[in-house]
Amino acid sequence: MNSRMKNPAMVVPDAMAALQALGAAAHKGGVPKKTLELVHLRASQINGCGVCVDMHARMARKSGETEDRLFAVAAWRDVPYFTDAERAALALTECVTRLSDKSDAVPDEVWNEAARHFDEQAMGALVMSIGLVNLWNRLNAATRQVANPHARW
Repeated sequence: MNSRMKNPAMVVPDAMAALQALGAAAHKGGVPKKTLELVHLRASQINGCGVCVDMHARMARKSGETEDRLFAVAAWRDVPYFTDAERAALALTECVTRLSDKSDAVPDEVWNEAARHFDEQAMGALVMSIGLVNLWNRLNAATRQVANPHARW
């Protein structure tokens, strides 16, 4: 497997620093790190981004996430491993990632359930984080970036 080019964030001046700064801001928004890793993993699964699926599964594991939960993220609705807050974040992730699947991309019931578990700052951080992982997925998928099991995440 070969990529088409370097990741655009590494080619366009100042892009990597800007994306990293946005990611750092989102991580300070009050959403638990484990929840963010689950969100990043689920969006990356939906988008078929091998680099991000590999990276976020590894990062979650290093943060203490269990294999049972990591293996089940794609089927989160059908397993008992996730909290109500994590389920709300994963439902929001799926809606924000699949904007064109429904006429109402993020239904009120999905938004309201997430807002029940996260305050306004955390909701902002969660939505930004979902948007950012989707951007990374698109950069990687478009340029066919290759997962690297030896990368230091």
